[in-house]
This record gives sequence, structure tokens and C-alpha cells, in this order.
Amino acid sequence: MAHSQHNKKNNAGFFLILLGALIFITAPVYLQENHTLGIAAIVFGFAAGGIGFYVKFIKNRRVQSA
Repeated sequence: MAHSQHNKKNNAGFFLILLGALIFITAPVYLQENHTLGIAAIVFGFAAGGIGFYVKFIKNRRVQSA
């Protein structure tokens, strides 16, 4: 596999992790202004980061049977 193809393989997962972290970090600002929007930002940030973690690290892991 060419090096450039290897680098492009799982960029979506890494992007979702960063997006989730950014939303989760900025959620307290929204929480002070509007509680509903703040809770939605916390949930969405946690969900985006979780989906990104799954795509990046868990999805392609092979199950090893003993």
C-alpha cells in the first residue's frame, strides 16, 4: 500500500474525534446561555467523539480467538 493511501485510510474517525472534543469543550458556553442547547451540545459532542473513536480504533479490529 502506498504511503499516501495509508495516511488517507481513517481520517474520518480522527476528524469526528476532534469535532466531538471541540463541541464538548465549548458546550459550557452554550449551557450558560440556553440550557436546552447546552445539553444538546454535550450529548452531540459525546456522540460524535464516540462514533469517531469507534470508526478509528474499534471497527477494523479483528477478534482473536484463543
